[in-house]
Amino acid sequence: MIIKILGSGCKNCDALKENTEAALKEAGIEAEIIKVQDMKDIVSYGVMQTPALVIDEKVASFGKVLKSKDIIKILEKI
Repeated sequence: MIIKILGSGCKNCDALKENTEAALKEAGIEAEIIKVQDMKDIVSYGVMQTPALVIDEKVASFGKVLKSKDIIKILEKI
């Protein structure tokens, strides 16, 4: 599983990355986390608000910092 955090590197982007790492650890799931900061790449996903969470090339969330429990719920559906 590849998870991408899309954003400019702001504190919300960092918080989403930390919450994603916590969710993966809590759920016992291994995944690679990649931060994407290039605006051309971010726009290519159709995302107009950051931070965004992309799981296996599908946008799962954008424009908010999800809590780890919310990320776990998304991961369980996949």
